[in-house]
Amino acid sequence: MKTLVWVEHDNQNLKDATLSAVTAAAKLGEVHLLVAGQGVDGVAKQAAAIEGVGKVHVADDAAYAHFLAENVAPLIVSLMGSHDAVLFPATTTGKNIAPRVAAALDVMQISDILSVEGADTFTRPIYAGNAIATVQTSDKKLVITVRGTAFPKAAATGGSGTIEAVASEGGASADRGLSTFAGAEIAKSERPELTSAKVIVSGGRALGSSEQFHAQIDPLADKLGAAVGASRAAVDAGYAPNDYQVGQTGKIVAPEVYVAIGISGAIQHLAGMKDSKTIIAINKDEDAPIFQVADIGLVGDLFKIVPELTEKL
Repeated sequence: MKTLVWVEHDNQNLKDATLSAVTAAAKLGEVHLLVAGQGVDGVAKQAAAIEGVGKVHVADDAAYAHFLAENVAPLIVSLMGSHDAVLFPATTTGKNIAPRVAAALDVMQISDILSVEGADTFTRPIYAGNAIATVQTSDKKLVITVRGTAFPKAAATGGSGTIEAVASEGGASADRGLSTFAGAEIAKSERPELTSAKVIVSGGRALGSSEQFHAQIDPLADKLGAAVGASRAAVDAGYAPNDYQVGQTGKIVAPEVYVAIGISGAIQHLAGMKDSKTIIAINKDEDAPIFQVADIGLVGDLFKIVPELTEKL
């Protein structure tokens, strides 16, 4: 069985989400990668170095520079004649492209897999992760998104894959003219990226305001060298930007340590962080659901506890 993995990157560096998808793909068979973008020679070399990769397909074109699904999906479909499955990291970009590929192939997409049980059988979370479904497909071509926190990362070095250039389908223009890239506002931070951070400090609505959120959470995160996260309630209230959101409708994380401050623990939030190795919760409500999943719980006023904790570190 030949698998194709969409490589997540920024046209310069390969992103860690790809490594988990490679691990999942290796359970199905031979692993090939697709690097589509503009000026991606460096990314292709990084991809070829991943352990277990046999071949790297490279599509270098201005039409792929911003990973527009309308342009990338036909390219992937054109490669599916020689591949049995295509896997995407379950990231914003992966989840944008995958459904279009599945529709073009006339197959059902298998989303957010947690494990590979066989060549046609997978597990995936349902009901915000409160139940795990086992899914078996009869489709001849598989389109799969992979939850990165469920699979270990493949070694980024030690591989010796071959690099092969590919063109757009039938020699046609890579730009389908269905969409255009208008612009991007990318948040820059010196802190670790949320989905790959080993320590995350998250704040909830109990912090009361944007000023208090940053006054309490940021110093603690800086002391721990941690990324900053937030609950949906905190984001909706304007305390933190959207890219901080952890949960079912935000980012799925599994750090070594997750510190939840003023977060009650709604099901949607727990779905995004309950796989964390160690969960520390600070909340004044001793009956808050967050304490049911916490390894360490501290009941009390966060406005007293957090500054004292930060000072002692």
